[in-house]
Amino acid sequence: MDQQTQLKQQAAERALELVKPGMTVGLGSGSTATLWIKLLGEKVRTGGLKIRAIASSDDSEKLGRSYGIPFTSFDEVESLDLTVDGADEVAPGLALIKGGGGKLLREKIVASASKQFVIVADGSKQVEKLGKFPLPVEVIQMAEPLVSRELRELGFTPRIRTQPDGSNYITDEGNLILDCSGLLIDDPAAMAEKLDSIVGVVEHGLFLGMANMALIAEAGGLIERTR
Repeated sequence: MDQQTQLKQQAAERALELVKPGMTVGLGSGSTATLWIKLLGEKVRTGGLKIRAIASSDDSEKLGRSYGIPFTSFDEVESLDLTVDGADEVAPGLALIKGGGGKLLREKIVASASKQFVIVADGSKQVEKLGKFPLPVEVIQMAEPLVSRELRELGFTPRIRTQPDGSNYITDEGNLILDCSGLLIDDPAAMAEKLDSIVGVVEHGLFLGMANMALIAEAGGLIERTR
């Protein structure tokens, strides 16, 4: 296990301590969230932990089920007690960029329904200003040319996300993702409002005012940041 993975593991282990019997939990996506799901799954499978879960991606649900984690839906529960997820960037005030793994729409749905939303990450994800990591914007396929033009007017350089074979990346909901680079975001709230107003945008990777805590694992130890 390399150092970065070890740091992510530390953050995931601390997040596991927040899980209590009887909770309904949200399972995030990405490399650090995957480590947490595996730890949680072991506690369910071998420790008898009684929980229910909703996943933010098909991959996370498949992984959770492989450990015997029972799943529910928003038809059956109104909210989640705790969701643990990763992030691509963490800025002051726990402003986040998420969606590097392509699951931002369901991640935001799950986060919005959570009483406690906790981010697990290594220190490399901390930034003073969002935007060095390209901002993912999920768009309806038909609207991509129109949305791309509006994003360029905002100062971004949008690029359609592709698969290793060169084909377009298609989200779980059948949409495209535009990875928007070239702009540091001075006012994330104002930018989110502009993105929300663009017809054809399904969702974007600015997660603002949602995270309650970030568990940041650095070489010197674990940092707990709160909003």
